[in-house]
Amino acid sequence: MYKTIPQLFAQVVSRYPAYTVQMTKDAQGVFTSVSYSELFSEVNSLAASLSNRGIKRGDLVGLISDNRTEWLASDLAILTLGAADVPRGRDAMPYEISFILSVTEASFCFVENAVQLRKIVNLLDKLPALKHLIVMDRSFTEEQKNQVVVREGVQVLLYQDLITEGRALLNDRSVALQLENIRESGTVDETATIIFTSGTTGDPKGVMLTHANFAYQLEAVPRLITELAPGQRWLSVLPVWHSFERILQYVIISNASTVAYSKPLGSILLADLSVVNPHFMGSVPRIWEAVKAGVFASLKNKKPIEKALFSFFVKVAGAYSHNHDLLTGEIATFKRRSRFLDVLRSFLPVILLTPFYKLGDHLVFGKVKQKLGTNFIAGVSGGGSLSESVDLFFASIGIKLLDGYGLTESAPVVAVRPLQHGVKRTVTPLEGTEVRIIDEAGNDAKPGQKGVVMVRGPQVMKGYFKRQDLTDRVLSKDLWLDTGDLGMWTHHGQFALCGRAKDTIVLSGGENLEPVPIEAKLCESEFIEQAIVLGQDKRYLGALIVPNLKRIEEYLKEKQIPYITEKLTSMQEVKTLIEHAIAEMINSKHGFKNFEHIVRFKLLTKSFEVGRELSAKQELKRFEINRMYEQEIEDLFVS
Repeated sequence: MYKTIPQLFAQVVSRYPAYTVQMTKDAQGVFTSVSYSELFSEVNSLAASLSNRGIKRGDLVGLISDNRTEWLASDLAILTLGAADVPRGRDAMPYEISFILSVTEASFCFVENAVQLRKIVNLLDKLPALKHLIVMDRSFTEEQKNQVVVREGVQVLLYQDLITEGRALLNDRSVALQLENIRESGTVDETATIIFTSGTTGDPKGVMLTHANFAYQLEAVPRLITELAPGQRWLSVLPVWHSFERILQYVIISNASTVAYSKPLGSILLADLSVVNPHFMGSVPRIWEAVKAGVFASLKNKKPIEKALFSFFVKVAGAYSHNHDLLTGEIATFKRRSRFLDVLRSFLPVILLTPFYKLGDHLVFGKVKQKLGTNFIAGVSGGGSLSESVDLFFASIGIKLLDGYGLTESAPVVAVRPLQHGVKRTVTPLEGTEVRIIDEAGNDAKPGQKGVVMVRGPQVMKGYFKRQDLTDRVLSKDLWLDTGDLGMWTHHGQFALCGRAKDTIVLSGGENLEPVPIEAKLCESEFIEQAIVLGQDKRYLGALIVPNLKRIEEYLKEKQIPYITEKLTSMQEVKTLIEHAIAEMINSKHGFKNFEHIVRFKLLTKSFEVGRELSAKQELKRFEINRMYEQEIEDLFVS
């Protein structure tokens, strides 16, 4: 049955002490390794020191940091004591941190480095409960610490000093036994963390998650991702304070695997893939969109024959993959299908296309797969559904992506595509999780019919911290969570996500539409980097477009059109190019209705950034974008 996360970690350490748990880069950028026994020793030392300084069961501890080895050690040490952490990333705005630490009344807070320390020191007047700030960066010196001016009663502590202190304390056997008793007396119903949402539509909401919420997934996820094994390596590129990367790290340690810390930046990611040679990688759709765009962009300088071969084999791969899915029954059945007819129509094409597909894999696709390493099994994608084109492209060339679905309130995994016999465009609920899709009348939606996704299961949150009123809005008395997401069943028990109910745009003519599929399609254009579709209560749709300036410059050079880099977005030639790109992507041929077409657009001069226009999951913060670009949006809809 379930154990708390620290109990589970201790059990894994006892079985695999010498296995590598973490790979991180040193000052020279070279990966170094930490074993399970080394991490366990550090966790115990830190926990002993924190306990000696007064942290106890039920306390809330701030944890303001991005991915680093000390994050996992700090998290496990806090949980070992029966306390809960309140995490946030380095991109958090001061007002967010002030709100989070104030409402939780945290007296201890871990901070990543000098920058985060200064940020919180400037907020101390608003945080009377905060007494201890622990700097995790081991390069932060005693001299630097002594230069920090804080109010009376506040201590700045060094992470490394706490480790040293804890090791000395653990030399006393009674202290070591007491710490072990604290760990073993933990129960799965205790709160493990409070993760605050981004607060783009008001004050952040604190999602209370228990050890049981996480531990259930550690049992259920391996039933769908069946090849998890000790010693495997995972590349970590997502913010660990977010629930998706958090559960991935717990999946990693529960399977005695290794987490290697990287960044979601093309040059860094590709280099680290080569060095780490991972078996799995957690990701968000945007990463795979960027990889796909990079593959096609790399063709620009190729010879015509190479471009033609690539284009030919991509088409072959798409046709082969589709027919293979029909033959094996791994096709999304939003409408009823005849199994006999599917086999009949696909059998011969699969036989005829197989040699061409294998040739394409040898000549073309193998080079793409090599960039992921020789061990790569699958990418696990969360934080939004993969677009259909990205999903199908990687599947067709033999790179397996496992789309996942969940939300912070469900800790976060609700469903994931199985590693074996997964159906593209869909996800499968975890065993033990109930999912309903409800239509506008409150009835269960039929396959192929859109509705709101409702979830009930062991991973659903306790509620929002100190906000029973908000909890009652999304969590019914019989514990059904209203996700606010739109979904659609297949006839075989999988489902697909269709957008957010609250993102639905209603035009002045009464037409309802979902912006996410339109935005995803727009971003398939090589000339469009990001897009947001707008038009609530308007006669037509407009869009803010972030152009792919690098690709546009290449296009202008190809066409020998003179330009000034700083004035690209104001050039008529560029506007015409984007207009044609939009028309090519959003049309009836691709299944879009007339009222879903983009009538007007505005080009933006800079990319959306995490912490501003994008959430930590790199999803659009629509409320924030509406505020930041109020004038540009108004210009879209002037008569």
